[in-house]
Amino acid sequence: MSTEALVRVRGLVKSFGSEESATTVLHCIDLDLFRGRLAALQGPSGSGKSTLLNILGTLMRPSAGELCMMGVDLTKADDAELTRFRNRNIGFVFQFHHLLPDLSAQENVMMPAASAAGRETAAMRARAAALLDAVGLSDRRLYRPAAMSGGQRQRVAVARALINEPALVLADEPTGNLDRESADNVMALLERINRDTGTSFLISTHDDRIAARCNRQIGLIDGKVVRDTEGAFSEK
Repeated sequence: MSTEALVRVRGLVKSFGSEESATTVLHCIDLDLFRGRLAALQGPSGSGKSTLLNILGTLMRPSAGELCMMGVDLTKADDAELTRFRNRNIGFVFQFHHLLPDLSAQENVMMPAASAAGRETAAMRARAAALLDAVGLSDRRLYRPAAMSGGQRQRVAVARALINEPALVLADEPTGNLDRESADNVMALLERINRDTGTSFLISTHDDRIAARCNRQIGLIDGKVVRDTEGAFSEK
């Protein structure tokens, strides 16, 4: 694994509201995320985990500070540049799969690529089919979400996050809505993808078992990093 920083955050602050009644959710966060790592982001509800993921994913702008990814200063990018960067380099997996109910598994997986290009292509269909095969769902390729289990739907969501071959996948409680067996299966899938492709993952989780399977744990409380095992990192 490379020790080159994929994401570099310095002095990151996020506040909501006007100056008189502003609430600061993130306080001067300094953080480096490295290529090829599987990292857990932990903390109680309200600690700022989702806000941090949204900023790292360029879905939300910070109030102050620096955010660079792959050498690009994203705090200086306009909305169109952020959209292009996000589509090319960042994937998302959420607690609730957010699959479109009227589309098949393959069509849902293709959606980010087709939306960016403005159309579907044979290459997209082939890649979506290959990703569904990789997550063990080749036999569910034409199924709609309602015909699949919760664990299967979340695996479709993982495949969708990978369609554009992102350098970083941000996962916000990806196992939080699953039973224990399904959660373990999804986590094993993320571990395998990380190991086989070198895709970096930052996984927000309340589950200590899930966090323990990551090779880095970052603790967030009241918008501040209070624990980070990066210094104790040992490659698996």
